[in-house]
Amino acid sequence: MNILRLAFELFVLYILYKVIFDFIVPIYRTTKQMKGKMNDLQSRMYEQQQQAARAQQQPTVPKSPEKRSSNEDYIEYEEIK
Repeated sequence: MNILRLAFELFVLYILYKVIFDFIVPIYRTTKQMKGKMNDLQSRMYEQQQQAARAQQQPTVPKSPEKRSSNEDYIEYEEIK
């Protein structure tokens, strides 16, 4: 009778061990890793938004149109008969 009880308790302990280390621990690690990646992604997005806001606040210097010579405006062509 004691041997059966001991075998049953060992079996239950083995099942608990397998559930904890094959199921719960990997889920915990994955969750922790995903939280870290999400925080990293959010901080990058925040930095990009700040850079975009700074870029919009800075006055843009209007570029003067480049002056072309009259030779560039004229396109030569040949008549086809």
